[in-house]
Amino acid sequence: MTSAETTAERPRLLILYGSQTGCAADMADRVRREAKRRHFRPALFAMDEYDRAQLVNERLAIFVCSTTGQGEEPDNMKKFWRFLMRKDLPKGALAQLRFAVFGLGDSSYEKFNYPGKKLHKRLMQLGAQPYHPRGDGDDQHYLGQDGALDPWLDGVWNVLMQAYPLPAGLSALPDDVLYPWMQFADALDSAIQTTASTSTDRYLATLTRNERVTPHSHFQDVRLLEFQLDNRPFEPGDILDIMPENLESDVNDFLEHTGLVVCADRPFRFRETDPEHRLPSALRGTLTLRDLCRRWLDVFSIPRRSFFEFAAHFTKDPEHAEKLREFNSAAGQDDLYAYCHRMRRTTFEVLQDFRSIEIPLDYLLDVFPLLRPRQFSIASSPTMYPDRVHLLMGVVKYRTRLSTPRTGVCTRWIAQLDPTKQVSVGFRQGTMRLPTQPVPIVLIAPGLGVAPMRSLLQKRIECGQHDNILIFGCRHHAADYYCADEWEQMCGSGMLQLFTAFSRDQDEKRYVQHAIREQAQVLWAAIHTRGGAIYLCGKSTRMPEDVAEALCDVFAEQGGMSLSDAKAYLQGLKRVGRFQQECWD
Repeated sequence: MTSAETTAERPRLLILYGSQTGCAADMADRVRREAKRRHFRPALFAMDEYDRAQLVNERLAIFVCSTTGQGEEPDNMKKFWRFLMRKDLPKGALAQLRFAVFGLGDSSYEKFNYPGKKLHKRLMQLGAQPYHPRGDGDDQHYLGQDGALDPWLDGVWNVLMQAYPLPAGLSALPDDVLYPWMQFADALDSAIQTTASTSTDRYLATLTRNERVTPHSHFQDVRLLEFQLDNRPFEPGDILDIMPENLESDVNDFLEHTGLVVCADRPFRFRETDPEHRLPSALRGTLTLRDLCRRWLDVFSIPRRSFFEFAAHFTKDPEHAEKLREFNSAAGQDDLYAYCHRMRRTTFEVLQDFRSIEIPLDYLLDVFPLLRPRQFSIASSPTMYPDRVHLLMGVVKYRTRLSTPRTGVCTRWIAQLDPTKQVSVGFRQGTMRLPTQPVPIVLIAPGLGVAPMRSLLQKRIECGQHDNILIFGCRHHAADYYCADEWEQMCGSGMLQLFTAFSRDQDEKRYVQHAIREQAQVLWAAIHTRGGAIYLCGKSTRMPEDVAEALCDVFAEQGGMSLSDAKAYLQGLKRVGRFQQECWD
């Protein structure tokens, strides 16, 4: 019996992932590669792309899911999760399934790894049996998510290899054996037009405004963007995601460096080699390498650990290979952090440092992840601006010890776009929704967190609901006081109470939590006496904790509560949807 025939008799291992930024997808693909080395038959899918009706027939599975927002499941897991929560599913529906779950999260958040925990619990409720304890990856671990994934995977393989030992004469593939899951088809006639397909849930929006709203002397370039879309419904609080492209100059540098420029404009197709690992729909048409690198390959972001795993195979320099393998090892994660993550070194810069790396065409989709949409809170109401969407976007640019400033792939690309440019966008439901009753709202927004608040306020004012409070914080009144004219106009019309905190305009720093405590009586009356709702949006460093602490101080002072009762009061507001947050890293 041949090795292929023996592998065909090995058990199928379903690998499902829910991923928002690509990290969980990358880890799931690592699971797939390691499963193939042990001659399992891995089948890898995003959860929402998997035929959920087949789950009752699966025997063995691994689930990998990240956490987004305030403990929510990622977008490509939502349909799968709703399917699992159907009330008509009997308790023993998945009695045949043995599974393991690995969740990705950040223990500094209150709802640490909620999707993974809920998924593990729900699978057991449906009769599935875990063969290994749940794994909880934590961004706070000094090795990041890999600090938990490495030992968890070791445990998973120990269990599975004992349950399904390899037959005599068959051994696990060594680490120096690689095989692609996609192949380049033979070059096509150069006259053939590229025809890569597009997703049905995405739209082409025309950029009509790209205006810098901060002075050039300010450290951050913040843009007010306006896009035109025809008849695309959304709600205040929703999110627009934008599919970025790599800059043409960067793509040219990459093609020159890799030597791919000689065939960059020749049409080709990918050919699938693994029926259980499907090609993304966007790449099933005819492409050119130049188009692939410009629109799809994420070459200019910080590489994930799997990049170094592959790169070590594609260098003939023994010293380079040894260093790249070290970066991929558990023991080498400190060195990888110092070299790559602390410096925010991009994949292309690593290729420039390790010039001996030559990546075969068949491995492009293994080595380089695909570009992913970046999400932005919508800053306008659909009824005030029909067929228009406004965004308030900060251009990412900062310095590390490297000589070249670090930039964000998406925001750098958008900043240089001229009006009339068409951009691929999609809509996502946000975490914030306005009250169904005409009660007060308290909006707390440091910096760019004011973007969705603008959308909510515009909608409220259109509906004639004027009991609105905005607590806005930024560095300088003259620099980053976004939408100041609009707030002043709303205040002058009696539609808004505005309280500001400019942190750098006086000797002592002043933040939104200071304004919250100062306006304790106003806020208590709006929240407690008149049954109002609180909305918080901004960066998720210390700010959400500081705001929650200030709110508890207000409740304790104005309501005559103990601090523990005030915290319980705040938790009660969260449970009934009267305290909603949208915070980001």
